[in-house]
Amino acid sequence: MSAVAETIPAPTRAALARIPGSSGWPIIGHTLKVLADPKGATEDFAKRYGPVYRSYILGAHTVTLLGPEANEFLLLDEAKALSNALGWGIILDRLFPRGLMLLDFDEHRLHRKALSVAFKSGPLQAYLNSLNSGVAAGIARLKQTRDLRFYPAIKEMTLDLAAMSFLGAGVGADISRIKQAYIEMVAAAVSVVRRPIPGTQMYRGVKARADMVDYFTREMERRRGGDGTDLFTELCKATMEDGALLTAQEVADHMNFLMMAAHDTLASSLTSFVYFLSVNPAWQEQLREEVLALGLARGEPLPFERLRDLPLVEMAFNESMRIIPPAPSVLRCALREVEFGGYRIPAGACVAINPLYTHHMPQHWPEPATFDPRRFTPEAQRARHKYAYVPFGGGAHMCLGLHFAYLQAKCFAYHLLTTTRLVAPPDYRPAWQYWPIPRPRDGLRVTLAPLP
Repeated sequence: MSAVAETIPAPTRAALARIPGSSGWPIIGHTLKVLADPKGATEDFAKRYGPVYRSYILGAHTVTLLGPEANEFLLLDEAKALSNALGWGIILDRLFPRGLMLLDFDEHRLHRKALSVAFKSGPLQAYLNSLNSGVAAGIARLKQTRDLRFYPAIKEMTLDLAAMSFLGAGVGADISRIKQAYIEMVAAAVSVVRRPIPGTQMYRGVKARADMVDYFTREMERRRGGDGTDLFTELCKATMEDGALLTAQEVADHMNFLMMAAHDTLASSLTSFVYFLSVNPAWQEQLREEVLALGLARGEPLPFERLRDLPLVEMAFNESMRIIPPAPSVLRCALREVEFGGYRIPAGACVAINPLYTHHMPQHWPEPATFDPRRFTPEAQRARHKYAYVPFGGGAHMCLGLHFAYLQAKCFAYHLLTTTRLVAPPDYRPAWQYWPIPRPRDGLRVTLAPLP
């Protein structure tokens, strides 16, 4: 945790007393309730206490702010009073410290500017070149899998794709070790035991992080002298505003975080996308007509310049992330007292917004449980509050990989829908585990039937 955290003690219960809510059970607070059903718990709190309420979760007093205006307040943070690093650090600091999401204000701006070169048009085109072959091969494997559970299969596939795009073809024999390291780190991020005690998942996760930092550090000099088009090579050559290269530790920290974020959230989003298409065959067919209208031969790579010709795919992907956002809640820590909705929130309090709740507010999303990509026509979006839809965050911390995510989703949809029909069991409605990143509890039972 940063030195700033040491100067901001957690608020007392008395300091929060004017905010409606409760502290829940002794020691554990509302943790079990929220982990078991984040959506239901938030709806229950909102009904009882209103759009600003306090609770006690994962050892921290948390003030939750609900609705588009709350999203705008927290994500824009015009007063620079809310810390990303201290908000997310409780969960991620042992495993992904100093990643872009765990930096604040001017430091975040400088690093974001340096990293942005890896997500410009030229590098994105290079990533798509490798993704086309990787996605096509991955879908072919999925179609051959008996009793397919889509989520674990796509999670492994997106990790392969992240390694391919981010590390390049030269990763070679290291790929199995790298994939296992991220499996260990992601599991450790939500483990119950939060200290790296030998034999625990956190211990394995911290060790995996050390191994990956060592790998990135050893590889840096070779990448800086090479001509690769992968993201790792781009970051090795990235410079700060003064022209200085990022340090080896900075590159390793950023790579470690980006590798985790790129595959984990994408796996969740593609799973919900596939689910909603499988249970809405009419929409699936409309998307198929759009990708076939590109006029490309089956198996031909999706050209970068044709991405813009898939607006309905993008709308359907957005609607999937509306119903099941990849980040159900977003955390900050108040560096000093702030005010929202008529309530004073003390310094040291964990402050959260809840995209999952906002995305289901009927006043902004009529019939919110219904899958309808038409909600994302340009006309519909202009008529809606800008912060009613925030799957990628917003403000200074808007997801840097947003365009990369859409590129991957369109590439996946193109190869999937030109070769495959998605079929779900009759009346299929899987239960979803929303925290920390949404996934279907049964893995998602869909069939990938080959097109004639």
